[in-house]
Amino acid sequence: MDFEEKKISSEHIFKGRVVDLYVDEVLLPDGTRSKREYIRHSGGAAVLFIKDGKAALVRQFRYAYGEETYEIPAGKLNQGEDPEEAALRELTEETGYRAENCSHLIDIYPTPGYTDEVIHIYLATEGIFVGEHLDEGEFLNCSYISLGELEGMIDRGEIKDAKTVAAYYSYIIKRNKGLN
Repeated sequence: MDFEEKKISSEHIFKGRVVDLYVDEVLLPDGTRSKREYIRHSGGAAVLFIKDGKAALVRQFRYAYGEETYEIPAGKLNQGEDPEEAALRELTEETGYRAENCSHLIDIYPTPGYTDEVIHIYLATEGIFVGEHLDEGEFLNCSYISLGELEGMIDRGEIKDAKTVAAYYSYIIKRNKGLN
């Protein structure tokens, strides 16, 4: 069976600084019609930075959840920006480090039910401290924790951020296969 849904019409509801909201009418595989609400997003880039055997995590308040979260450094892609360059830019902005080694880990769809966002995740190791420079209105703290503690934080539900969980487990799988 072909599961593709065909767009009949599209209405642009909202244009924001970070996202655009659309409502489309679609034709379903069985011939019936339905509505799809979705968000267009330019995508993001993130980096699992490991220095001296410890991972960099940033702690910041996330308004939508009403709580502070632990996450790997990450940010929105600028128009036409290379994801690896964006990940390294975010690493420097949020940790103050310029990485010496960088490789692609995994791409994820963080919420495929209602957005087209793709987050490109990289692994960076070691680096040179050049000083952090946070974006205007960005407030966070960076700390370095062992990979065992990172796994423990995930297991205890202290880390719920999808990109951080995906980055950690992708890294562990590739490391166990000798690919890192």
